[in-house]
Amino acid sequence: MTVLDGKESSNRIKDRLASEVAEIKAAGGKIPHLAAILVGEDGASQTYVNAKVKACERCGFKSSLMRFSSDISEAEVLGEIQKLNEDPDVDGFIVQLPLPKHIDELKVTLAVDPNKDVDGFHPENVGRMSIGLDTFIPATPYGIMQLLAEYDVPTEGKNCVVMGRSNIVGTPMSILMSRNTKPGNSTVTMVHSRTQNVKEICREADILIVALGKAEMVDSSYVKDGAVIVDVGITRLPDQSKKSGFRLAGDVLYSDVAEKCSFITPVPGGVGPMTIVGLMMNTLKASKRHSA
Repeated sequence: MTVLDGKESSNRIKDRLASEVAEIKAAGGKIPHLAAILVGEDGASQTYVNAKVKACERCGFKSSLMRFSSDISEAEVLGEIQKLNEDPDVDGFIVQLPLPKHIDELKVTLAVDPNKDVDGFHPENVGRMSIGLDTFIPATPYGIMQLLAEYDVPTEGKNCVVMGRSNIVGTPMSILMSRNTKPGNSTVTMVHSRTQNVKEICREADILIVALGKAEMVDSSYVKDGAVIVDVGITRLPDQSKKSGFRLAGDVLYSDVAEKCSFITPVPGGVGPMTIVGLMMNTLKASKRHSA
């Protein structure tokens, strides 16, 4: 069993990005600039955004963080998005989700200029991805594909099951894994809350990508011997033995499943760091486009 170490892989990729940015800077080119909008005081969102700012520093990018209270109006958020759309120095930006309930996340997604949509959520970029055109791929699926590539995980002709059909992870993963690329060329099945015989379908998977948001739901009864497991989930579970009072758990019961696998991602330290790498790679791509 090989652990797909996202932390180690992300550090290698960030080093490569930093070298490329250093060359751009030495040649007098534009330094990539990533901006982020953070609304409210959600702890997990603040942690994610801070990690993205640190990654920008590591890669030699410029970063800007705009913080707003949770009572900001939808119109004001849309106004801030328009400012970033029009700022020639900003190559790409993200609006950290989730947003307060009074703000329509779809309106926010549609307001972002597709050419600066480094989260890869705008329908124009989703459409381009679905037919294999060059575009910004959603950061988590992009990071997963990079992780599979770093470990040269065999995917061609493999039976891949994606658990979950979200627009952010499940649906784009199913598209990417089926495309004529490396990694890719898998035969893909998607299972979700209305699927019957889920365990039976999962037990046939050579590659099982789990993005359900249900802590430790997938145990060894879902997994065949030698499968590749990619665990996208992350949940805080109460744990009084920890100083923080909680532990982080994935959607997969790692202790029960790991020994059956050929490859498996840990939680934390698997998909999470690679999501940030996907965002960095998209930002560098956006900067190159704007400089061309």
